Amino acid sequence: MAFIQFKHKPKNELEYGGRQAALQGDENEPTEMCPNCHKEVPISYLSANAHVCPCGYHFRISGRRRLRLVVDGGSFEELDQNVVARDALKFPGYEKKLAVARDVSDEPEAVICGKAFIDGNECYLFIMESAFMMASMGSAVGEKITRLFEYALRDGLPVVGFTVSGGARMQEGIISLMQMAKTSAAIRRHSDAGLLYCAVLTDPTTGGVTASFAMEGDVILAEPGALIGFAGPRVIEQTTRKRLPKGFQRAEFLLEHGFVDAIVERSKMRSTVAQILEIHTNARGGEAHE
Repeated sequence: MAFIQFKHKPKNELEYGGRQAALQGDENEPTEMCPNCHKEVPISYLSANAHVCPCGYHFRISGRRRLRLVVDGGSFEELDQNVVARDALKFPGYEKKLAVARDVSDEPEAVICGKAFIDGNECYLFIMESAFMMASMGSAVGEKITRLFEYALRDGLPVVGFTVSGGARMQEGIISLMQMAKTSAAIRRHSDAGLLYCAVLTDPTTGGVTASFAMEGDVILAEPGALIGFAGPRVIEQTTRKRLPKGFQRAEFLLEHGFVDAIVERSKMRSTVAQILEIHTNARGGEAHE
């Protein structure tokens, strides 16, 4: 088994403007414009290639789609679907926003949690759903992720988490910010037991999610070109009154500065995560026999 090339900068076609030739598809087939190479990509091509353009651009995908790409077929056991947000502060318009988010995303909340196998390796898993209010972190998201780490601690299993978020959910005020400490405490207990947490950062991972569980993994992976940061680039430039370097807050920039361990293409994510889980499981098995 080839060892994962951590801290190795992959060839990133996004930096060079992407592909030059247009894809040939059915004349009447629907297409989607790639924001990187600015060419139309047939929907059938995207569906068959994990929604990655030939130029290397990774389109955003739903949590359920990502779930199907990563876990072994039929192995996912969903947990805590009944844990959903409540309008505790009676924030104006929040109930309506929640209803719209559930309708648009077809999910009850902004994170999917459960237990699964990845290439035969058992783990607990959470995947955030960007179509639900940009996967903002409210009390329900924090509760579901905290419970997941508690289940994993109880069962002695690793956790794999796919993050995407605009940050804390402003409609829940201080309650949403409290989830940063709550999830971090659960992750610490899980870590103190010698268990693995592998975080996978996808586009975009920002705000309070970046400031808590997204960056607390033992191994931190990222998809190519993912925006990762706390405050947005515009806010930082206005505050510091300085121009930011090219590619600032992108996965490649974070890899070069030591915040990310490896950038992994979506097509290789399942095998890479499985390899990390296998290494951890074998190491724990060795410790148990010593």
